[in-house]
Amino acid sequence: MTATLVGRALRAFVPAALLMASAAALSPAFAQDAASFYKGKTVKIIVGFGPGGGYDSYARMIAPYLERAIGTTVLVENQPGAGSLTSLNRLYAATPDGLQMTLANGTAAGLGQLLDQQNARYDLAKFEYYGIVSASPWVWLVKPDSKYQTPQDVIKAGETIRWAGSGPTDGLSDGGAATCEALQLKCKLIIGYQGTNEAALAVFRGEMDAVYLSDTSANNYVKSGQARALANMSRERSRFFPDLPTVFEMVQMPAENAWWLDFRGDLDKLGRVMMTTPGVPADRVAYMQAKIKEVLSDEKLKADGEKSQRYVDFIGPDIAKKTAVGLVGSVTPELRDRVEHVLIKKYH
Repeated sequence: MTATLVGRALRAFVPAALLMASAAALSPAFAQDAASFYKGKTVKIIVGFGPGGGYDSYARMIAPYLERAIGTTVLVENQPGAGSLTSLNRLYAATPDGLQMTLANGTAAGLGQLLDQQNARYDLAKFEYYGIVSASPWVWLVKPDSKYQTPQDVIKAGETIRWAGSGPTDGLSDGGAATCEALQLKCKLIIGYQGTNEAALAVFRGEMDAVYLSDTSANNYVKSGQARALANMSRERSRFFPDLPTVFEMVQMPAENAWWLDFRGDLDKLGRVMMTTPGVPADRVAYMQAKIKEVLSDEKLKADGEKSQRYVDFIGPDIAKKTAVGLVGSVTPELRDRVEHVLIKKYH
């Protein structure tokens, strides 16, 4: 229980499909066939959220670079619904021609499948993976003048903490639930806010006491004076908050409690993940893997991203696949029931 799911997966899982894809990537004939296929066609990057959000911004930043790399039209298409699960369902069932891909929220995608939500009709283990654009630690935010300075202050106070969220598996509320379970806090999750911005503003206005955000988003609210970072919820320090200790450094907790934060952290490692429909021909998968790696390794793209704090830290498709398979394959039915109870029932 104390070992992380991804850690076990990375040691144990080396699928033959990855070896095949690697071999395909080395074959000039495969690459030429795929390049010819894409000429004159339109490739879509599907975003499961509305325009203007973080995933939409990342996709629109990447699209013109990918368009130049493959020499064809690349469009971003927004397909909001069910916290991005609707778009994943559509991609999973789409014609496997390689003309659609998604830039998805790996945390929401993983939880949707792990908790067997009725509107999740896909299997992360079967998608074809292009890689992870970035994966960030998550941060516990409070309002600037909150009386709580550390997680220990919250524990000692014994008061009910109100966490803001948009849905039960949106990243915000399930992260808050994992924190409450790990630290044995009194909590109430309030969902229904229309995304990260509304949830963060609810904390700033004092309607809510806390919100759980990726460090990239958290940094914007801290810099604007709308929030204060209480703790980094990962085992690794954040590039935005290098002096902010992790919760593991700040609080001594039993291994069974720390497991909740490790589990949530493993979900976060899927980050902003790019993938396509199962069954896309191997030459097209290998071709797009190579081109996306080229694009996301482009120093100009990375510099453009840094200007607007859309950082790119590319992780290859093999690790993305291992991470996804490790997550969805390592949870027993008994553990799934326990996770469902804690993350979407206990604190609501």
